[in-house]
Amino acid sequence: MNHNRSVTPMRPNAPLNARPSELQQQIRLRAFELFEQRGKKHGHDMDDWLRAEAEITRKWRTAVA
Repeated sequence: MNHNRSVTPMRPNAPLNARPSELQQQIRLRAFELFEQRGKKHGHDMDDWLRAEAEITRKWRTAVA
């Protein structure tokens, strides 16, 4: 029996069942939420993106574990 699966190449530690477009869209939405929570003050886009990325990828990894 062959258990090989075709997996879309992604960055390391990304969940196997997440499509890059889905994952990026969720990160984008969460980063925007963080921006809004900050009062829409500019200058923290990278901080918001990295925090959103960490939260969303952790959620995806937990879901597949």
